[in-house]
Amino acid sequence: MKRRLQIVAVALAFGFALSGCGNDSGQSSGSGSAGTTKSTKSTKESGMDMQEAAERSDGMLDAVLKEIDPEVQWAHGPTTTGSCDVTRRRTVMTIVSAERRQSFLDQVEKFWRKSDYRIKAKNNDKEFPAVYAQTKAGFGISVSFRGEGQAFFEADSPCVKESKVADSASKPNGPAYEGVYPLPRPNVRSDYWSAGAA
Repeated sequence: MKRRLQIVAVALAFGFALSGCGNDSGQSSGSGSAGTTKSTKSTKESGMDMQEAAERSDGMLDAVLKEIDPEVQWAHGPTTTGSCDVTRRRTVMTIVSAERRQSFLDQVEKFWRKSDYRIKAKNNDKEFPAVYAQTKAGFGISVSFRGEGQAFFEADSPCVKESKVADSASKPNGPAYEGVYPLPRPNVRSDYWSAGAA
Protein backbone atom coordinates (compact mmCIF):
# COMPACT_ATOMS: atom_id res chain seq x y z
CA MET A 1 0.00 0.00 0.00
CA LYS A 2 2.79 2.41 0.94
CA ARG A 3 4.60 1.59 -2.31
CA ARG A 4 1.42 2.29 -4.31
CA LEU A 5 1.05 5.72 -2.66
CA GLN A 6 4.65 6.54 -3.54
CA ILE A 7 4.02 5.66 -7.18
CA VAL A 8 0.87 7.83 -7.26
CA ALA A 9 2.76 10.73 -5.67
CA VAL A 10 5.56 10.48 -8.25
CA ALA A 11 3.05 10.32 -11.10
CA LEU A 12 1.23 13.40 -9.80
CA ALA A 13 4.48 15.34 -9.38
CA PHE A 14 5.51 14.42 -12.93
CA GLY A 15 2.10 15.53 -14.22
CA PHE A 16 2.39 18.91 -12.48
CA ALA A 17 5.87 19.40 -13.92
CA LEU A 18 4.56 18.75 -17.41
CA SER A 19 1.68 21.17 -16.88
CA GLY A 20 4.26 23.96 -16.74
CA CYS A 21 4.93 23.49 -20.44
CA GLY A 22 3.56 26.06 -22.83
CA ASN A 23 4.44 29.19 -24.77
CA ASP A 24 4.59 32.21 -22.46
CA SER A 25 5.19 34.74 -25.19
CA GLY A 26 1.52 35.14 -26.00
CA GLN A 27 2.38 34.21 -29.58
CA SER A 28 2.66 30.89 -31.35
CA SER A 29 6.13 29.38 -31.59
CA GLY A 30 7.93 30.25 -34.78
CA SER A 31 6.43 33.75 -34.95
CA GLY A 32 9.90 35.23 -35.31
CA SER A 33 9.62 37.66 -32.40
CA ALA A 34 12.62 37.98 -30.11
CA GLY A 35 12.49 35.54 -27.26
CA THR A 36 9.37 33.77 -28.50
CA THR A 37 10.59 31.15 -30.95
CA LYS A 38 12.03 28.57 -28.56
CA SER A 39 9.75 25.82 -27.36
CA THR A 40 8.91 26.38 -23.74
CA LYS A 41 9.66 23.89 -21.01
CA SER A 42 9.26 24.44 -17.32
CA THR A 43 12.17 26.49 -16.01
CA LYS A 44 13.44 23.62 -13.84
CA GLU A 45 13.37 21.09 -16.68
CA SER A 46 15.05 23.33 -19.25
CA GLY A 47 17.76 24.61 -16.92
CA MET A 48 16.79 28.17 -17.89
CA ASP A 49 19.14 30.87 -16.63
CA MET A 50 18.42 34.51 -15.75
CA GLN A 51 19.39 35.79 -19.22
CA GLU A 52 17.03 33.34 -20.89
CA ALA A 53 14.31 34.29 -18.39
CA ALA A 54 14.87 37.98 -19.19
CA GLU A 55 14.52 37.22 -22.90
CA ARG A 56 11.30 35.29 -22.23
CA SER A 57 9.99 38.26 -20.24
CA ASP A 58 10.91 40.61 -23.10
CA GLY A 59 8.93 38.42 -25.49
CA MET A 60 5.90 38.54 -23.21
CA LEU A 61 6.11 42.33 -22.92
CA ASP A 62 6.69 42.79 -26.66
CA ALA A 63 3.64 40.66 -27.42
CA VAL A 64 1.18 42.51 -25.19
CA LEU A 65 2.36 45.97 -26.26
CA LYS A 66 1.91 45.00 -29.92
CA GLU A 67 -1.69 44.02 -29.16
CA ILE A 68 -2.71 47.43 -27.82
CA ASP A 69 -4.71 49.29 -30.46
CA PRO A 70 -4.16 52.11 -31.19
CA GLU A 71 -0.43 51.74 -30.48
CA VAL A 72 1.06 53.40 -27.40
CA GLN A 73 4.61 54.70 -27.10
CA TRP A 74 6.78 52.98 -24.47
CA ALA A 75 10.28 53.04 -23.02
CA HIS A 76 12.27 50.54 -20.99
CA GLY A 77 12.04 50.75 -17.22
CA PRO A 78 14.86 49.40 -15.04
CA THR A 79 15.74 45.69 -15.04
CA THR A 80 16.23 44.27 -11.57
CA THR A 81 17.62 40.91 -10.47
CA GLY A 82 17.33 38.90 -7.29
CA SER A 83 19.34 35.88 -6.24
CA CYS A 84 17.59 33.70 -8.85
CA ASP A 85 14.97 35.85 -10.59
CA VAL A 86 14.77 38.82 -12.94
CA THR A 87 12.20 41.56 -13.60
CA ARG A 88 11.83 43.46 -16.88
CA ARG A 89 9.81 46.68 -17.01
CA ARG A 90 8.18 48.86 -19.67
CA THR A 91 6.83 52.35 -19.05
CA VAL A 92 4.04 53.73 -21.26
CA MET A 93 4.82 57.27 -22.42
CA THR A 94 1.42 57.81 -24.06
CA ILE A 95 -1.09 59.75 -21.96
CA VAL A 96 -4.01 57.44 -21.12
CA SER A 97 -6.93 59.49 -19.83
CA ALA A 98 -9.00 58.35 -16.85
CA GLU A 99 -11.87 57.68 -19.28
CA ARG A 100 -9.71 55.31 -21.38
CA ARG A 101 -7.93 53.34 -18.64
CA GLN A 102 -10.53 50.58 -18.42
CA SER A 103 -10.48 50.13 -22.20
CA PHE A 104 -6.68 49.84 -22.02
CA LEU A 105 -6.86 47.23 -19.26
CA ASP A 106 -9.61 45.33 -21.07
CA GLN A 107 -7.42 44.96 -24.17
CA VAL A 108 -4.50 43.71 -22.07
CA GLU A 109 -6.59 41.28 -20.04
CA LYS A 110 -8.32 39.90 -23.14
CA PHE A 111 -4.94 39.21 -24.76
CA TRP A 112 -3.54 37.53 -21.65
CA ARG A 113 -6.61 35.31 -21.33
CA LYS A 114 -6.34 34.42 -25.04
CA SER A 115 -2.67 33.54 -24.38
CA ASP A 116 -3.81 31.14 -21.62
CA TYR A 117 -2.40 33.23 -18.79
CA ARG A 118 -4.18 32.96 -15.46
CA ILE A 119 -5.56 36.27 -14.17
CA LYS A 120 -4.47 36.23 -10.52
CA ALA A 121 -5.88 39.55 -9.34
CA LYS A 122 -7.38 42.83 -10.44
CA ASN A 123 -7.41 46.19 -8.73
CA ASN A 124 -10.54 48.07 -9.77
CA ASP A 125 -9.50 51.35 -8.15
CA LYS A 126 -10.74 54.21 -10.35
CA GLU A 127 -7.46 56.12 -10.24
CA PHE A 128 -4.86 53.30 -9.99
CA PRO A 129 -6.35 50.16 -11.56
CA ALA A 130 -4.19 47.10 -12.30
CA VAL A 131 -4.28 43.54 -13.66
CA TYR A 132 -1.95 40.74 -12.50
CA ALA A 133 -1.48 37.50 -14.43
CA GLN A 134 0.70 34.39 -14.39
CA THR A 135 1.85 31.98 -17.10
CA LYS A 136 1.85 28.21 -16.81
CA ALA A 137 5.64 28.26 -16.43
CA GLY A 138 5.41 30.57 -13.42
CA PHE A 139 6.23 33.94 -14.98
CA GLY A 140 4.25 36.83 -13.51
CA ILE A 141 3.16 39.78 -15.63
CA SER A 142 1.21 42.87 -14.65
CA VAL A 143 0.00 46.23 -15.86
CA SER A 144 -0.77 49.03 -13.41
CA PHE A 145 -1.65 52.70 -13.54
CA ARG A 146 0.25 54.92 -11.13
CA GLY A 147 1.03 58.63 -10.68
CA GLU A 148 -0.46 60.97 -13.28
CA GLY A 149 -2.15 58.00 -14.96
CA GLN A 150 1.07 56.46 -16.27
CA ALA A 151 0.84 52.78 -17.21
CA PHE A 152 3.61 50.38 -16.22
CA PHE A 153 4.19 46.79 -17.34
CA GLU A 154 6.31 44.33 -15.34
CA ALA A 155 7.30 40.74 -16.10
CA ASP A 156 8.84 38.66 -13.28
CA SER A 157 10.58 35.34 -13.76
CA PRO A 158 10.34 32.37 -11.42
CA CYS A 159 13.54 31.18 -9.74
CA VAL A 160 16.06 30.13 -12.41
CA LYS A 161 19.80 29.49 -12.67
CA GLU A 162 21.94 32.49 -11.74
CA SER A 163 23.64 34.27 -14.64
CA LYS A 164 24.50 37.73 -15.89
CA VAL A 165 21.64 39.63 -17.52
CA ALA A 166 22.18 41.85 -20.56
CA ASP A 167 20.10 44.88 -21.46
CA SER A 168 16.95 44.13 -23.42
CA ALA A 169 17.37 43.80 -27.18
CA SER A 170 13.81 45.09 -27.74
CA LYS A 171 13.80 48.57 -29.27
CA PRO A 172 11.41 51.17 -27.79
CA ASN A 173 9.04 52.75 -30.31
CA GLY A 174 10.00 56.23 -29.13
CA PRO A 175 12.87 57.90 -27.23
CA ALA A 176 15.00 55.39 -25.30
CA TYR A 177 15.73 57.76 -22.39
CA GLU A 178 19.04 55.96 -21.81
CA GLY A 179 20.56 56.97 -18.48
CA VAL A 180 17.43 58.91 -17.48
CA TYR A 181 15.91 57.89 -14.16
CA PRO A 182 13.19 58.24 -13.23
CA LEU A 183 11.57 58.33 -16.64
CA PRO A 184 9.41 61.35 -17.50
CA ARG A 185 5.70 61.29 -16.87
CA PRO A 186 3.58 60.42 -19.93
CA ASN A 187 4.08 63.13 -22.55
CA VAL A 188 2.80 61.66 -25.85
CA ARG A 189 -0.75 62.54 -26.86
CA SER A 190 -3.01 60.09 -28.69
CA ASP A 191 -6.31 61.05 -30.31
CA TYR A 192 -7.86 57.96 -28.75
CA TRP A 193 -5.99 57.17 -25.53
CA SER A 194 -5.63 60.76 -24.38
CA ALA A 195 -9.24 61.77 -25.07
CA GLY A 196 -10.57 63.81 -22.15
CA ALA A 197 -7.13 64.31 -20.56
CA ALA A 198 -6.18 67.85 -19.57
